[in-house]
Amino acid sequence: MTGKDPVCVVTGASAGIGKETARGMAERGYSVVIVGRDAARTEEAAAYVRSHSKGASVSAALCDFSSLAAVRSLGASLLSSQPRIDVLINNAGLWHPQRQLSRDGLEDTLAVNHLAPFLLTNLLLPRLQASGAARIVNVSSRLHEKLTEFPFDDPQSERNYHGLRAYARSKLANVLFSAELAVRLQGTGVTSNALHPGDVVSDILREKPVLRFFGKLAAPLFDSPESASRTSLYVATAKELAGVSGAYFKKQKRAKESSLAQDAAARAKLWALSEQLVGLT
Repeated sequence: MTGKDPVCVVTGASAGIGKETARGMAERGYSVVIVGRDAARTEEAAAYVRSHSKGASVSAALCDFSSLAAVRSLGASLLSSQPRIDVLINNAGLWHPQRQLSRDGLEDTLAVNHLAPFLLTNLLLPRLQASGAARIVNVSSRLHEKLTEFPFDDPQSERNYHGLRAYARSKLANVLFSAELAVRLQGTGVTSNALHPGDVVSDILREKPVLRFFGKLAAPLFDSPESASRTSLYVATAKELAGVSGAYFKKQKRAKESSLAQDAAARAKLWALSEQLVGLT
């Protein structure tokens, strides 16, 4: 790209994969907006990225993805502060061992992992489209691959809640959203793709200290945040992916996604449900 540095927004970038993704984008010449929930950690991550990026513009933005009002505020702030947005990397995610509700009374795993990026992406779409060949990168998980359906009869896991299952469902929602968005963006120049970053012992386990402890012991068997960020960076920047949309990637290669991603009815149904839950018309 020529002229002013292209701009990349990375959510969930105060630690782990998101922080390393932000560093990689800055190193590639992007002005980076790091979005995090905790002010101190987000500023610390921004300083870390600056120290590795040789003068790249790096700014921090705060948002609690458990609040739709906060997501709307973030969207308005980004539209006000960023004349262009060339890449949006929807990376923020969590899982809860026990069922919790968001600020809006929604099941929080679905709210943070799917509804927040769904709303933010829609709010930023005009700026992404105006920026030209922009890319939307949706970080999912391979855990979605084993699911055979999205639970439209119980989307908020009110029955028999299980934390890992709720997480997998939210990651399936990421893939369905990404694929449907790709269809809706045909002809605009903006692409939408999903990916599995790798298996990482990350801050996502913060609510399960036992798993985090044993995960650290087994860390040599898992991907590092830096290595896991490579697929996000590949999908966000690879020249050979110009114009590629509606795909799913693993280990910097195109992979086979859930068959549900090809189900137009399921994609459309989730889109309509998501619009209803976040209040988009």
